[in-house]
Amino acid sequence: MRIGTRGSPLALWQAHEVQRLLCAAHEMPADAIEIVVIKTSGDRIQDRPLSEAGGKGLFTKEIEEALLALSIDLAVHSMKDVATVLPQGLIIPCLLPREDPRDAFVSPKAKTLMDLPPGALVGTASLRRQAQVKMLRPDLRTAILRGNVETRLRKLGEGQADATLLALAGLKRLGLESHAASIVSIDDMLPAVAQGAIGIEIRSADTATAALVAPLNEPNTATCVMTERAFLARLDGSCRTPIAGLATLDGGQLVFRGMILAIDGSAHYATSRQGGPGDALHMGHDAAEQLLAEAGPNFLAAH
Repeated sequence: MRIGTRGSPLALWQAHEVQRLLCAAHEMPADAIEIVVIKTSGDRIQDRPLSEAGGKGLFTKEIEEALLALSIDLAVHSMKDVATVLPQGLIIPCLLPREDPRDAFVSPKAKTLMDLPPGALVGTASLRRQAQVKMLRPDLRTAILRGNVETRLRKLGEGQADATLLALAGLKRLGLESHAASIVSIDDMLPAVAQGAIGIEIRSADTATAALVAPLNEPNTATCVMTERAFLARLDGSCRTPIAGLATLDGGQLVFRGMILAIDGSAHYATSRQGGPGDALHMGHDAAEQLLAEAGPNFLAAH
């Protein structure tokens, strides 16, 4: 069996975790599963924002092509990188248990975003984070800070920015959680859709691989991510639009919060929904419809 993955330390951690879980579930030796590193467009493009290069899918395109070409048997993705519409012939039947979806504030100069001095520079490649920073602190400056987790931490250490924001899930998985000056409350900064979730993608006709990965699926994570991706899909979300969304399950109750923002943080629209797990798709879609109605048809295009 061959697992396709990007080559960043976090992507490799995720691929090795799937390898470990598969081996444990089926009592297979580790060498029965090969990890195949595939360089993606998102890895190659370093000279401009990904939003200018096509947005979502840039970290999955070449891996999905390898799946369709039968070069690999399954792919492991950070779900926040996965486009809402998959290529024909591919499915994501399995999501691992979700890690903490919140953002981490990282800075050698301040404990929290609110503690930064006026005019401080926050480096981030995420339009969502940029917009929410500007919403909370219009006085702060933002600049693009690209690269994997370690690269962005190094750039911060070199003084290329006063602070950055990273997914807490990635820091925890890499054992780098100590770099977080603080964890940002969801009330202050709503995460990216599917942040902290790892998905396994396979060919839809490959029933053998589907049976192998089935024991790894975590139903609650799958329900929450389904809600968030339904929200994103209705908004036609890509890396070009600041969109945030988070669904949680608590005592059988599905709770969803969603938001769309202007890139400069000058305007935003937020909504929330509650329902049962069976309402996941409807809740996400309905929340998006409300925001589109409130913001007007040109809000996302204009921002």
